[in-house]
Amino acid sequence: MMINRRDFAKTLAAAPLALAPFMRARAQGGPYPSRPIQLVVGFPPGQASDTVARLIAKSMSDVLKQPIFINNKVGAAGIVANVFVKNSPADGYTLLLSSSGPLAINPALYQKLPYNPAKDYEAVALLDTSVEFLSTARNMPVNNLQEMIAYVKERPGKVSYGSSGYGTTAHIMMEMLKKATGMQITHVPYKGSAPMVIDLMAERVQFAFDTSSSILPQVKAGKLKTLGVSSGERDPVVPDVPTIAEQGVPGFDAAAWSGILAPAGTPAAVIEKLNAAANHALGTPEVKRHYALLGSLIDGGSADHFAQFLKKEQVKWGRAVKDSGAHMD
Repeated sequence: MMINRRDFAKTLAAAPLALAPFMRARAQGGPYPSRPIQLVVGFPPGQASDTVARLIAKSMSDVLKQPIFINNKVGAAGIVANVFVKNSPADGYTLLLSSSGPLAINPALYQKLPYNPAKDYEAVALLDTSVEFLSTARNMPVNNLQEMIAYVKERPGKVSYGSSGYGTTAHIMMEMLKKATGMQITHVPYKGSAPMVIDLMAERVQFAFDTSSSILPQVKAGKLKTLGVSSGERDPVVPDVPTIAEQGVPGFDAAAWSGILAPAGTPAAVIEKLNAAANHALGTPEVKRHYALLGSLIDGGSADHFAQFLKKEQVKWGRAVKDSGAHMD
């Protein structure tokens, strides 16, 4: 049988195109996911965010039929974890669990940040929001926001507030409140919530914002009292605590939050699978119970919902950082 050289050349030229889907599938190991996934967390093992990450990962792995292991990349206010994921392949096998600090505060706080939250990641799913409580020691002669303002203004330069660290949501929240009320109050940053709460109870610092998991146990123990909640609406866990906005600061609405992201360029189909798995995890009884204990509100929703939320939060926190004057070289 004679072979037409022209037809044979065409067949050879078309072969790579015909084989391309097969070769891609083989290179990727078949349909996603075909191997274990790592979830990078910028918090140390045992902290609330790390515990949540492990619960979420376990439930997501049940849906995706692949193990998801936690890789704790701690350091530099979340920068280490964010940079690691930014530089990882955009194939869905390296994910990031990050929060309002690294994603919305750091871009305005750091002069030279080695990642850009608006360009370097794909939003996967918003996990939760956590309101913070303005608090003081039980024996302080202050019972609401207006009394706090009066107390501080009567003692200019002599009152301090604590935070879990420079540039954290708690720090910037108080700076927002200072600007809105004209208070002059000195910031004392700590390395985490635990030592700050100890000093707050001992009145070595007089006021602080912190999450319900840090504050409410001490309120129940009679060592602290809450003056207000940071969100625009009251917290359903403690509905008797008024918001900051209700107490004379209209529009005050701030909360910490966390979510899952992937490197920029991760395929949309992969993002969709991950989003579905994350939403499944958020609906499981075990995860719901854990968030209830933390006093955090479950969010979820589409990847686009998280992407739009991120844009708004970056504007809000960026403005707050600029107004506060806080910066890191």
